[in-house]
Amino acid sequence: MMPTPELYTLVAAAAEGEKGLTAFDQALLKAGVGNVNLITVSSILPPGAEFVEELEIPPGSLLPIAYGSITSSQPGAIIAAAVAVGIGPDNNEYGVIMEFSGHCTRQEAEDEVKQMVTEAFQYRGRELKEIKVASVEHRVVRCGSVFAGIPLWYK
Repeated sequence: MMPTPELYTLVAAAAEGEKGLTAFDQALLKAGVGNVNLITVSSILPPGAEFVEELEIPPGSLLPIAYGSITSSQPGAIIAAAVAVGIGPDNNEYGVIMEFSGHCTRQEAEDEVKQMVTEAFQYRGRELKEIKVASVEHRVVRCGSVFAGIPLWYK
């Protein structure tokens, strides 16, 4: 069993590569999560998790993360990714994370994740105090990738 993460941050980056996977890998590196093993988690921020500007994660670590990404090899295409976390008035309760990516603008991706966080709080019957968002937009040159994530870590 993995311990419950106590820290989180928001990251977003875009990159070009020769191939889709190398573009994605470069976006991960630019976002600061390229030298770890991503473990995709769903949409709950642990109760009491503390926001930090940057996480120090040893290379090769298993990193719990919720993220959205998209890669395209269509020159000129606009792609975007965004993540958002909703936080209630009591930090000792869990938060809700949403992620989105698509052929859209950064603003459209941000609007989508904000709306999803708001809706998630509504159907849980919880009050929403704050939404934190990270997003990125990229116009594809040859093969581009965008990545936005909420990595969760330990003190």
